[in-house]
Amino acid sequence: MPNLSPDALIAALGKGLAPLYLVHGEEALLALEAADALRQAAREQGYQEREVLTVEAGFDWSQLRDAMSSVSLFAERKLLEIRIPNGKPGTEGAEALQQLAAQPPQDTVTLITLPKLERAQQQSKWFQALEKLAVTVEARPVGRAELPSWISRRLKAQGQSLGGEALAFFVDRVEGNLLAARQEVDKLALLYPAGELTLEQLRAAVANVARFDVFHLSESWLAGDVPRVLRMLDGLMAEGEAPVLVLWSLTEDVRMLLRLRQGLKDGRNARDMARELRLWGDKQRLAEPALRRIGPRKLMTALDECARIDRQIKGVEAGDPWRTMRGLAGLLAA
Repeated sequence: MPNLSPDALIAALGKGLAPLYLVHGEEALLALEAADALRQAAREQGYQEREVLTVEAGFDWSQLRDAMSSVSLFAERKLLEIRIPNGKPGTEGAEALQQLAAQPPQDTVTLITLPKLERAQQQSKWFQALEKLAVTVEARPVGRAELPSWISRRLKAQGQSLGGEALAFFVDRVEGNLLAARQEVDKLALLYPAGELTLEQLRAAVANVARFDVFHLSESWLAGDVPRVLRMLDGLMAEGEAPVLVLWSLTEDVRMLLRLRQGLKDGRNARDMARELRLWGDKQRLAEPALRRIGPRKLMTALDECARIDRQIKGVEAGDPWRTMRGLAGLLAA
């Protein structure tokens, strides 16, 4: 069965309902919206009864078998929701889910919701059985690169749009906080009429709700985005992030570039080294250009700065570690 994005699911629901849907992924907002869209489509297409099973510790899987075999006295069609918040159904649950995939109940649309799953969970028999027969929706995080188009689509749906400068301002204010981004988009529909919104209108209306993840910090300096990396560092400090964790992220990626340089000198291919260097996603795309831009001398200087910041964090050398990290990040991104 197809693997759809949340947006593609909404378009597909209008063409009719499948017996089985599987929604999983890291971005809770998109998973919630996908589930809500399915519930609405089910109601509109005559599935008036709804039964929800939440799998928690000690859950009795006979409840699922009863739900699959029960006939409603009040409605001919039913929406059955199975929520597994920890993504671990256990041995008995795995068998029950495989049986469900093999024989979905008649006159029933079944929705299974799961959190972000590790690779081992996605390779399990129960998950692969569901994925093979269900319409699967993965709610992936919306990264910085995809955020402008995500915002633009939401604004277009309510008859509004932004110019380039205003859109960049909006992205800076909501990066890393998709739920708040949706709330800010909804707010604009209440405050302003349809049409293109100005930067002045955004400045007056959009709150600064950006949230930053230390593990995305390297993407900004590898990409050479000085304003973003400094904004992220300021945000991490304001949110109370431990400086030792931020330093660890910086140090690991400086060492990664040095190991990549040595591998390339030895005639190895950067793509072949990806697993060894833990290069995934955007980091894999950005690492080699960043190495050419920064150069080995600056990387060695950066390692010395990392050692100095470590001493500042431990209190054995004078100086503000956050201020020194801003200088280091600016050096790497420049």
